[in-house]
Amino acid sequence: MNQTTNLDWPAGYRINPRAPSVNHGLVESFKALPTAAIGDAMSRNVGTYGLRQYHSGLNVSMCGPAVTVRVRPGDNLMIHKALMLVERGDVLVVDGGADVTQAIIGGLIRTTCIAKGLAGLVIDGAVRDLAEWAEDGMPCYARGHTSRGPSKDGPGEVNIPVVCGGMAVMPGDLIIGDADGVVAVPIADADRILRKTLEHLKREDAIRESNRTGTSDPERFDAVLRAKGLPI
Repeated sequence: MNQTTNLDWPAGYRINPRAPSVNHGLVESFKALPTAAIGDAMSRNVGTYGLRQYHSGLNVSMCGPAVTVRVRPGDNLMIHKALMLVERGDVLVVDGGADVTQAIIGGLIRTTCIAKGLAGLVIDGAVRDLAEWAEDGMPCYARGHTSRGPSKDGPGEVNIPVVCGGMAVMPGDLIIGDADGVVAVPIADADRILRKTLEHLKREDAIRESNRTGTSDPERFDAVLRAKGLPI
């Protein structure tokens, strides 16, 4: 691709380079963790909402760096361009404006994603060809589905900050998905969030065991109620 300045792009179009690659060990470490625990370690205020999984199986997990796309609702021109730039293991994150009147991803694109070795897709828009998405091989989260197909006129942008399912995503963020949903972890904070998530899971294991044995400490909640002025 020819190098251009910001002023060279027509309004509404931009194609930025892919973010630097992520350490494979970091990807594998996060892929083994539940999104709920990762979200808890990030103050419980991150993660998608309003999206559902279109692949089959509750045990399917997804993890990889984000290649981001923003498209005009119902148009997938820049999705096709982004698929020329992705690398094996990437997650395609598409801000489609939460529009579900036209599908912007379908079975043909799914075939390309498998050939490219993508880790998965997160689409704040609609998909179609549900029978194909239900097959093994490509995790997909989307806002909804319709048989109506997309236009390919643009505009759109690649590798820019987006909002997908209520979640802010930067190019290169680590995207983790499972049956509960999808979270984005900034690479600069990934090591710290990984450590906090593992610590959180240890605490949950202790709580789970006390719940199982009926030895839960009543002070866990009574202290909170007293602090709010209740005569507990």
